[in-house]
Amino acid sequence: MCYICFYIQDIMNIQRNIFEQLKQHLPYKEYSILVGARQIGKSTLLRQLEIFCKVENIPCTFLNLENKAVLAQLDEHPLNLINFLPGTDSRTVVFIDEVQYLKDPSNFLKLIYDEYAERIKIVATGSSAFYIDKSFNDSLAGRKRLFKLHTCSFDEHLRLSGREDLLYEVRKLQQNVKARSASIEELRNEWYGYMLYGGYPAVVKERNVAEKVNRLREIRDSYVKRDVLEAGVQNEIAFYNLFRMMAAHPGSLINVSELSKVLRIKDETVQHYLFVLQKCFHVALVKPFFRNVNKELVKMPKAYLMDAGVRNSLISNFQPVPLRLDKGELWENACYRLLADIYPSDEVFFWRTADRNEVDFVLPNSEPPCAIEVKYNADKAQRGKYKKFEDMYPDMQLYFACMEPFRENFFRSFSSI
Repeated sequence: MCYICFYIQDIMNIQRNIFEQLKQHLPYKEYSILVGARQIGKSTLLRQLEIFCKVENIPCTFLNLENKAVLAQLDEHPLNLINFLPGTDSRTVVFIDEVQYLKDPSNFLKLIYDEYAERIKIVATGSSAFYIDKSFNDSLAGRKRLFKLHTCSFDEHLRLSGREDLLYEVRKLQQNVKARSASIEELRNEWYGYMLYGGYPAVVKERNVAEKVNRLREIRDSYVKRDVLEAGVQNEIAFYNLFRMMAAHPGSLINVSELSKVLRIKDETVQHYLFVLQKCFHVALVKPFFRNVNKELVKMPKAYLMDAGVRNSLISNFQPVPLRLDKGELWENACYRLLADIYPSDEVFFWRTADRNEVDFVLPNSEPPCAIEVKYNADKAQRGKYKKFEDMYPDMQLYFACMEPFRENFFRSFSSI
């Protein structure tokens, strides 16, 4: 087999779940804009889509804006894009990697759409610097659809690790409530590894544990720093300290006033840093759910990290899961990460009253509406403690998400929600 065939086979073998959504959106006029943290596979997805187009004989061209010559042409005038199209009158898909490098990416995309929407379909990747830009939403309203790529889910972790056999076991367990697996211990070990090292593709594919930790340090110290610089953060030390504080206690309420005192920065600065962390896809803020404003706490959100490996790197703790003092917080953060693959961020809430009755996650838009209380050990799941919630919301089914004892039902819990 030729080198290029090996290259194509390698690229297509590491397919992410979002690939099908992107593929199905190719016929639509609206741009497909793929956003997400650095180093999570956006460029690879673009190459996969390019290969798909070539196999299907769909005219396409690929532009990497790290190529200074190409960038200079497009910065000189957006319509210079026409010079890069293949010689055909058919509609062409233009893949643009790192669109944020353009001097004015929002204006570029708007002009091409308004002049050539019938002839050119753009599929682009953009960093947080582009996504944070207010003009991105203002000028491209009605002209784009956002696709948010997270770090790998657990099934993607298995696929990238070359454990299709274990992925088959997971699918079997999810589809048959009576099914049992002879590989349950292997699945447990893989899940523990996922909770420790997270889902960055390069980390998942690295088999050496020490190198996994080194790669996570590089992501923490190099790529997050680029986010900081591009977002215009002035006080880098305070920013990192805020990030570490949230990593140390995922699921804690975010009290901006208290954080500003500890970090010795203004409330507005804390708010801005939280905004940047969200837009860079490192942190998610979960809002409180309420129907009775007088009885339920409605102001402060809770924070979760979007990747377990980065979280553990920030707190310098890669101890085995069963030995950790923070295993409950680790599991709660993992549960949020599972929900983030199923629901948009604005559809996941938590519930807390002024007298501190609390349920970890509320999903009012699920079918049917439900709530989830997270407990590391199943023997801590006592339904009587949540009677107030069930009395106030009888239309919502309350579930318990328990990690131990680790059994086959573990893989059925979130697939049914």
